Amino acid sequence: MIHTAHPILRRFAILLGLSLLILPAKAEGPKVLILKATAYTSSVRETDATPFITATGARTRYGIIAVSRDLLQTDLPYGSLVKLEDLGRWEDGAEKGKYNPMLEGILFVVEDTMNRRKRQQIDIWMPDRALALKWGVRRVKLTIVRYGR
Repeated sequence: MIHTAHPILRRFAILLGLSLLILPAKAEGPKVLILKATAYTSSVRETDATPFITATGARTRYGIIAVSRDLLQTDLPYGSLVKLEDLGRWEDGAEKGKYNPMLEGILFVVEDTMNRRKRQQIDIWMPDRALALKWGVRRVKLTIVRYGR
């Protein structure tokens, strides 16, 4: 009995070993970036002559973000869906001054572009200046849910 089982176990081990060689490597999780995040509104002083129209031609609304051009060219093309987690005020570092209620459960879409001088930064659209000022300059954890076009 032992002698007949042994060749079967040996074949099983060989097949198992071969299947492990064929299986793809462990899939990586979603890409995560830690970025500076500011807020903007639909005013000519913060945008251009068409303050209610984004760079992609969409109407501004809550859930739209603008990204710096370096991110647009690499990690966050137009149409990308992202989740944001507030990590606190930019000056204070992570886990201080959280303002999470605005971000929880919302998927944001990249539809706008920031000024050329900005790097490694996002801008969250807000309906009014008071909310944008309340947001201030913060650190966010951005998780890419789906890449855009």
